[in-house]
Amino acid sequence: MVLRIGNASGFYGDRFDAVREMLTGGGPEGPVDVLTGDYLAELTMLILGRDQLKDPASGYAKTFLRQMEEGLGLAHDRGVRIVTNAGGLNPAGLADALRALAAKLGLPTRVAHVEGDRLPAVDGALAANAYLGGAGIAACLAAGADVVVTGRVTDAALVTGPAQWHFGWGPEEYDRLAGAVVVGHVLECGTQATGGNYAFFREHDPAIFRRPGFPLAELHEDGSAVITKHPGTGGLVDIGTVTAQLLYETAGVRYPGPDVTARLDTVRLTQEGPDRVRIDGVRGEAPPPTLKVGLSRLGGFRNEVVFVLTGLDIEEKAALVRGQVEDALADSRPREVRWELVRTDRPDADTEETASALLRLVVRDPAPEAVGRVLTGAAIELALASYPGFHVTAPPGKGAPYGVFESAYVPAADVPHTAVLPDGTRVPVPVPERTRRPALVPEPALPEPLPSGPTRRVPLGRIVGARSGDKGGDANVGVWVRTEAEWRWLVHALTVERVRELLPETADLVITRHVLPQLRALNFTFAGILGEGVASQARFDPQAKALGEWLRSRATDIPEVLL
Repeated sequence: MVLRIGNASGFYGDRFDAVREMLTGGGPEGPVDVLTGDYLAELTMLILGRDQLKDPASGYAKTFLRQMEEGLGLAHDRGVRIVTNAGGLNPAGLADALRALAAKLGLPTRVAHVEGDRLPAVDGALAANAYLGGAGIAACLAAGADVVVTGRVTDAALVTGPAQWHFGWGPEEYDRLAGAVVVGHVLECGTQATGGNYAFFREHDPAIFRRPGFPLAELHEDGSAVITKHPGTGGLVDIGTVTAQLLYETAGVRYPGPDVTARLDTVRLTQEGPDRVRIDGVRGEAPPPTLKVGLSRLGGFRNEVVFVLTGLDIEEKAALVRGQVEDALADSRPREVRWELVRTDRPDADTEETASALLRLVVRDPAPEAVGRVLTGAAIELALASYPGFHVTAPPGKGAPYGVFESAYVPAADVPHTAVLPDGTRVPVPVPERTRRPALVPEPALPEPLPSGPTRRVPLGRIVGARSGDKGGDANVGVWVRTEAEWRWLVHALTVERVRELLPETADLVITRHVLPQLRALNFTFAGILGEGVASQARFDPQAKALGEWLRSRATDIPEVLL
C-alpha cells in the first residue's frame, strides 16, 4: 500500500503553474493521492500580519485561492486530496473562500480546516503562532475532507497528517512517523529536492535545471519512501539533491517536532534508479512536551543609501563621504548606523559599472522620522560637495518598517489544536501522552583519517556540497561529500575552528558542529549571525541562502588523491 504525496509550493510566491503541473502530470499511476502546498515562512507570517492590520478578513495566501480556480476541478476529476498551510493567520477565512469558489464552480468540494495555532500576541507582536503537528489534518481527512487548510503547522505536518490518515498510524509509532517527517522535510521546499539551488549543478546538462519538476514521494506503510518526480519534467533527483534538502534549515542530530523527534543520524539514502532515491531506516523518539511558537512583530523603521564609487581612490572616497554623512547625522543619529564597502570594482576596467564599488549605508530606529528626512537630506545634499563622480543607485526613500522574528516555547497542552470538519464539527486534537525532551547526541566515533600525502590548495567546493538557510536569527550550513575517502578527510579537516578561519564574519559567533555519518555530512549552526531574523535585514544575505556557497568558494588544502 503506497501513498503518493506531491508538493506544489515551497513558499508564498513559488511557481504558479505548479499546481496544474502536479495534478495533470504522472505516468500510468496518475498524478498523486495527496497534493500539498507550503506557503509559510517566518517572513511570510510578518507579511500576512501586516495585511491583516489593513484588512481583518485577509491574512491568508491569496495566490493559493487563485490557483484553486483551476485546481479544485482538476483535483476533483482525479480524486486528489489537497492539504496546505496557505491559511496563514486566517485558515477559517480561506476555508470559507474555498467553499464559495467551489459553489461558484459547481463542485461538491468538502473543505475542512485546522486552527488553534494562533495564540494571544504579547509584547507588541503582530502574531504568535504555535507549530502544530499532523494529527488535526488526519482528523479532517478521515472525516472526508477534499481540501484541508491549516495555519501554522510544521512543514513536515503536511505529510505526517495524510500519512497518519492513510495508514492508520497511532501517535506512538515513532519510527513510521519519523520517516514521514523526513519525507515531509525533503518535499517542503519544492524544487530544492529536484535540482534547484544544487551545489553540483555543473556536473549535469544545464538544460535540465531550467525548469525543475516538483517532487513527490511514494510513502510506504513502514515509513520508508521513494523521492521522485513526474516523468518528463526537468530537474534531477539523486542522493545529492535529497541530502542537500535534508540538511536545509536543520540543526542537531535530533529533529524535534510535535508529532515525533526524528533522528537524522539514522536516515539511509539509496539511489534506486534514475530520479528515484529511497529513504529508509529512520528512527523516531517521543516528541518534546512543548511546541515552538513563532512571534512576528515590527522592530522599527529602516532606510538605506548605496553610494557608487568609481575608478581611483575607492577607499579614500568612501572615507570622505562617510565622514560627511556622520557629521550630518551627529545631532539626530538613528539608533543603528551600519556601513559596508563592497569592492565590486576592477582595475583598468573596460566598463564603468565594473570600475565601480558600492558603499552601503543602512540605518534603523524605532521612530520613522529618524530614518526619513534626516537621512535623505544628509545624503542628497552632498551631491555637489563630496567625492568625484558622486551618485547613488537610487534616491533614498522615507524609510520603511522592518520586522523581527523570535521563537518561544509553550506546553503543548496549552495550545487548543482543533480540527474543524467539513460539516463544521469541532474536534479537539489530544496532545501526546508520552513526551521526551531532546538532548544532544554525543559525537559518534569518527573514521580513520586519510593517510598523509600531497595536497593542493583549491576551493572547498571542488569536492564538498553545501546548502544553507535561516532559523530566526541563527543560520545553518550543511555540507556533504559523496565518497567514503572524501568523508574520511572532511570529518577531520572541517572543524569549528577551521570554519571560523574560512568564514571570518563568524569568528565571534557560537558555532556548533553536528556529525551525520550515514549522510557523509556535517551540519554547522551559527548563533545570532542574522540578528533578529530575515525581516530585520541585518545582513547582506538576510536569510543566509548563500552562506554555504561562500564556504565552498574558500580555498583550503585538499589531498590530491581526492581531486
